[in-house]
Amino acid sequence: MGHAYWQGFRAGAPFVLVVAPFGLLFGVVATEAGFDLLQTMVMTVLVIAGASQFAAVQLLVDGAPILVAVLTGLAVNMRMAMYSASLAPHLGKAALWKRALVSYFLVDQSYAVSVAEYEKRPARPLPEKIAFFFGSISPIAPNWYLFTLIGAMAGKAIPPEYALDFAVPITFIAIVGPSLRSLPHIAAAFVSVIAALSLAWIPYNAGLMLAALLAMMVGAALEKQMESAA
Repeated sequence: MGHAYWQGFRAGAPFVLVVAPFGLLFGVVATEAGFDLLQTMVMTVLVIAGASQFAAVQLLVDGAPILVAVLTGLAVNMRMAMYSASLAPHLGKAALWKRALVSYFLVDQSYAVSVAEYEKRPARPLPEKIAFFFGSISPIAPNWYLFTLIGAMAGKAIPPEYALDFAVPITFIAIVGPSLRSLPHIAAAFVSVIAALSLAWIPYNAGLMLAALLAMMVGAALEKQMESAA
């Protein structure tokens, strides 16, 4: 299992290059939004999901009702349900406490490298799959906490010309890009981009939620049509 753990660690390590500025940026944004250090770190540790954290904080800064901010964060994290369904055939027989830990540490990066490994070696024993997953998150989670803390403590001391916000799109490009391997995937990505841009006028980022829903519907419909034609 040690070998599988270090395989996962090496697979997840490159994401530190984007997790570090991502965490710094969130720490700064949360501080500028009026969060104190404790509130920022509690949110980071409990939620451990950068995209939903950014969405919720930005809505609060814009004056949106708390309920809207919470629901938006939950909607952004709905992709975790799909991640869980994808990992269930590989990790579903693990002990309950292990699955609970996996669910907590299930983020875009750990999912991306783990599911790629599981699809490549589906017959790998369950203990090795679990070890690989925890190896993949080991360089990511601690650095997310650490750099969020640094960003929150540094606050406005980080010059804006450093443009830390580049980490957000780069992270998701690195995750989504390799998964665009079929026509349904590409169609869903295309629809999501067009719809998100077209619906950007809707308040409270609701256009993003609608764009995601439309993209999933298009991808699912196209995949079903292709299966029927096969």
